[in-house]
Amino acid sequence: MLATLALPAAGTPPHAPRKARVRSADELRRALREARDRPLALDASGLDCVLRADDERHLLEVQAGMTWAALAACFGNAGDRLTAWAASSGMPATVGQAVSADAAAPDGAPLSACVESVALATVDGELRRVDRDTPARLFQLVVGGQGVFGLIYSVTLRMDALLRAAERALPAVELNLPGPELGNGIVCEVQALLPPEEVEGFLAQVRNLAAERRIALRRVAVRQLRAGAESALGWAKRDWASVSLCLRTRATLGASVHAAEVRRLVHAAAIARGGSFPVSAARDVSRAQLDACYPELPAFLAEKRRYDPAERLQNSWYRCVTALLRHQGCES
Repeated sequence: MLATLALPAAGTPPHAPRKARVRSADELRRALREARDRPLALDASGLDCVLRADDERHLLEVQAGMTWAALAACFGNAGDRLTAWAASSGMPATVGQAVSADAAAPDGAPLSACVESVALATVDGELRRVDRDTPARLFQLVVGGQGVFGLIYSVTLRMDALLRAAERALPAVELNLPGPELGNGIVCEVQALLPPEEVEGFLAQVRNLAAERRIALRRVAVRQLRAGAESALGWAKRDWASVSLCLRTRATLGASVHAAEVRRLVHAAAIARGGSFPVSAARDVSRAQLDACYPELPAFLAEKRRYDPAERLQNSWYRCVTALLRHQGCES
């Protein structure tokens, strides 16, 4: 499901958003135009079709709500590696979500390398095609832009590049760790980006943190990521080792607050070792941590406000980072 909240201009009294499910470009454009007058929560899970195949140029255009599992099924045996990648921990389920996050492709490089163009529904309810040439800057803002410059209607993929990336895929190394049962405790998922040579020391630090905080470290997955940033908020400024952690806390009244604190401590440990985190994890970090890893964020948000002065198009990530930059907490 793709859910993005479109809000009316600042100063309009708040209302509970009306929910709208869209299944076509026209419905998406109409919904955005309606959102000029009242808040609207969009469900784009119905945008799940293949639109166009260009076999000569190895291009495939799919609607943004298509899942990677469904896309992989279109390729038979050739899609098996894509299926395994789509099932990996933390991978966004749909094509549009993955492009908005500029998730890692199967070979660990940014997915943007496999994207030819994006059809974007703008805040004014218009549909425009965005690629590296027309206009290049908007492509950089949309790919990896967390969905705040418009709603992705469709993505044209370079299927030859994506299938080659799948052939070069290196599976994550995963460890499931035994430990005491904690009942219905809160599961805390954290992803950190580390220089490869720092992974061992980082994991030792995480184990000590888990022991001190009396939380259970249940799973560790380590995956190689490659540099190649095209996004304005690109995470791939260098080669990384992605370390995904699954921790479980006890079910107490303060468990959610405890889990949030643990996430910040994990990110602090990674940053101290020259590491970073995906910008999508902004709700889990402090202002200082955000400044340290994404100093380009204020300029990104300034471009967002020039593009959408009334800030009509918002989502929870946008509200969170703007609150952090004002030294406030994040909304849920």
